[in-house]
Amino acid sequence: MKIAAIIQARMGSTRLSGKVMKELKGTTVLSHVIERVKQSKFIEEIIIATTIHKRDDIIEKEALNCGCKVFRGSEEDVLSRYYYAAKENNIDVIIRITSDCPLIDPFVIDEIIEFYLKGTYDLVTNAGSDLMQRTYPRGLDTEVFSFEVLENTFLNGKESYHREHVTPFIYEDSKKIYYYKNKVDYSKHRWTLDTEEDYKLISEIYNRLYKGTHDFYLPDIIELFAEEPDLFTINAHIEQKKIK
Repeated sequence: MKIAAIIQARMGSTRLSGKVMKELKGTTVLSHVIERVKQSKFIEEIIIATTIHKRDDIIEKEALNCGCKVFRGSEEDVLSRYYYAAKENNIDVIIRITSDCPLIDPFVIDEIIEFYLKGTYDLVTNAGSDLMQRTYPRGLDTEVFSFEVLENTFLNGKESYHREHVTPFIYEDSKKIYYYKNKVDYSKHRWTLDTEEDYKLISEIYNRLYKGTHDFYLPDIIELFAEEPDLFTINAHIEQKKIK
């Protein structure tokens, strides 16, 4: 069984254009995401799924420099991008991660993968469509599902939002969804990169905790917020972009 992460990335973000190539402590957001995902003990391969647009050549170059595979496909139909990336690389279990999460936690990823492998679920997630089930900070979002589930979604997800956001059809169609929860509810925290305020907060976190190696994780960041609660106010007012 081949377990791989597919990380979607593009330069054409509507709220913060080029966000994945922004710099954090001398290197790109995308490279930080990749380095953190590489720490997973289960993930055998990382594929960066970007678009065929020329502006995304820079993402392909960065991904290859980081030792990842690259798949290029439709910008609007992200579901097809995932499906063909998984099919081309013979992936059995897909870990879905987005490239705007430079604080993604490999230990959280591995907990979710391990739970998925021991069960019989269509999808295990710490994010998902039901916001009442969320307990992890936004920015640690991880979804795990099989190629068979992805293929069914690719063939049957017809609505535009099914295609743009990859997994909504699974949440609507399946009765076998598991929301993986943390013992403490940290869902008020927003550690994803979608606005200038998000970038400011993540930069502040990196300035304090990143010393050239990725050795800080969820507990360390929570401890930092306990020491400096004003950090929370930097992007607390930002609303997550809603699925249309």
